[in-house]
Amino acid sequence: AYRQVWGPDGAPLVAITRRQAEALAARLGQSVQVDWAMRYGTPSLASRLAALKDSGCDRILIAPLYPQYSGATTGTVIDAVGRALAKMRWQPAIRTLPPYFDTADHIDALVKDTRAHLAALDFEPEVILASFHSMPERTLHLGDPYHCQCVKTARLLSEALGRPLEVSFQSKLGRAKWLKPATETTLTALAQKGVKRLAVITPGFSADNLETLEEIAIRGKETFLSAGGTHFAALPCLNDGDTGMTMIEALVRRELAGWV
Repeated sequence: AYRQVWGPDGAPLVAITRRQAEALAARLGQSVQVDWAMRYGTPSLASRLAALKDSGCDRILIAPLYPQYSGATTGTVIDAVGRALAKMRWQPAIRTLPPYFDTADHIDALVKDTRAHLAALDFEPEVILASFHSMPERTLHLGDPYHCQCVKTARLLSEALGRPLEVSFQSKLGRAKWLKPATETTLTALAQKGVKRLAVITPGFSADNLETLEEIAIRGKETFLSAGGTHFAALPCLNDGDTGMTMIEALVRRELAGWV
């Protein structure tokens, strides 16, 4: 799966995140240092926090680029930061970027980007499907807000676009019950109901990765076409494009107020 999406700069998520950090640094100027890290992989959060502290930073904004909050994503970032700080005798002051699933900056960016990508297609989608990464259903019952935040993002985006969106959840693992409806099942069901032209957006991801480029753009397309669909498009994430970077800059500047 990774071989199918690997680029000249390596894993897409790593390459795009690096470019996002570089673009943000250029936008913020010399008064702010911008670094990046991977929650699972390298460079690690602990190593980059240590590097920032060693370079003289005594105030650090942690910006998890998960639009919607989940204990399994944003929550584990904060846990990892806490573990790293616990090993420091002299800790920097820390702020954390809140989830931005329903902010005007995020919705406006999604609307602008979605419309641009739809306009570039050579067909008019009958249905737009918003696919979010799934989570075990038990997390919802334990109070995790992720499902509700995904649904709200989709509702606000639908209202702003002026057209309905279907919502589904992808990347189920294991035998436990996960959030429904599943994207793979939804793709098949839509085609079997007669939908021929479909576009899929992934507003739970800030950068394209294995789940969007292989699971949706490759396997999702195969699933939809084999079930009777004729036209399929997986629209890119915001990534490091100007629209997405304008959003990230606005969010970060807001949280840096009083520091910069």
